[in-house]
Amino acid sequence: MNSRVEKVLNEQIEKESSSSTFYLAMASWAESKGLSGTATFLYAHSDEERFHMLKLVKFVNERGGTAIIPGITTPPSEFDSLSNVFELLLSHEVSVTESINNLVDVCLQEKDYTTHNFIQWYVSEQLEEEALARTILDKVRMIGDDNAGLYLFDRDLENSAIQPDSVNNATAGV
Repeated sequence: MNSRVEKVLNEQIEKESSSSTFYLAMASWAESKGLSGTATFLYAHSDEERFHMLKLVKFVNERGGTAIIPGITTPPSEFDSLSNVFELLLSHEVSVTESINNLVDVCLQEKDYTTHNFIQWYVSEQLEEEALARTILDKVRMIGDDNAGLYLFDRDLENSAIQPDSVNNATAGV
């Protein structure tokens, strides 16, 4: 495996791991605030990010590289509001998209078309992740300080199609 591509893949492994931990902290915060639907969504989102990391780990190792498993950094444990949680989530997803785009650029510069092809799944996934985060943030902003609206939003989030892809469906390709 090309050493430059391996380096950026390992950086992406760290970002996906960090995303999983960040969303886990958000889920814990939401659960402690009685927002069980939001917590359910964020726990699933954390699992999905861990799946993204594992998919990269397996790819690097199968291509003859060495995947580096990152240590866990402590994410924040408190958030200002539900709106703040989803603002941070969207900002984080935009950052991950930039990282994926950088990975694509490195693959093209290094003429590593196999990795480029593999990374296209992540490009598509990021489009979905950003759109989902924006949709949820728009809804949270519409609710504002309306507690009844927040209750209904939280309940609907737990029961709706506004969920990250099922990790069980996604792991079929690992």
